[in-house]
Amino acid sequence: MQRNEDRRILERVDDKLEAHISLIARQFREGFNAVERIGRPGVTIFGSARIAEDHPTYARARETARLFADAGFAVVTGGGPGVMEAANRGAQEAGGVSVGFNISLPHEQHGNPYLDISVTFEHFYARKVMLVKAAEGFVLFPGGFGTLDELFEALTLMQTNKVLDFPVVLVGRDHWGGLLNWIHEELLSEGMISREDERLLFVTDDPGEAAQTVIDCYEQRCADVPADPVKADAQ
Repeated sequence: MQRNEDRRILERVDDKLEAHISLIARQFREGFNAVERIGRPGVTIFGSARIAEDHPTYARARETARLFADAGFAVVTGGGPGVMEAANRGAQEAGGVSVGFNISLPHEQHGNPYLDISVTFEHFYARKVMLVKAAEGFVLFPGGFGTLDELFEALTLMQTNKVLDFPVVLVGRDHWGGLLNWIHEELLSEGMISREDERLLFVTDDPGEAAQTVIDCYEQRCADVPADPVKADAQ
């Protein structure tokens, strides 16, 4: 049976606390070392693990990653199939650095064959830190709960000033349109986010525009984005 260390930690207390802490620390250390090995700016690309090679989103992710590699960016993913495989493949085909931070799961997740740097984590939280630490921007293709989790975690980290602002690009207007409308019509109109929070998101159908948004922001060091949107609103 597939081990699930996170579930064991969260569901009950046992006599293996020190072992759990040691494993988590070891995984953080391995992840930080892997990020250091990348040696160039990176972009983290997310999306569904469930799409096949003949899906239009696969082709779009592959092309977007190729453009990033051509611009000297490393392409970082969760290391699995679907969109992750497409992005790693596009980066590798363009001669770029392809990175996968994988996760041990009982189904769906397996490493793809297009990785130059690869680490497999037992714990989601160690993996999540590396996916953010390696990135100068996020690009998100259509996906499920995992993709949404990464999207809102990135936005929360920026909203609370835990990380410097970086672009969060959503690729696929038809897929993301309903969510963006809900954010605008419900969250913004109810005052639960600020207008500057909403502006952290970009949406496009074009791989070139997705890549260029992140590249331009990196080159400008995000000079046009307030470091603290809440304080900016109050001024």
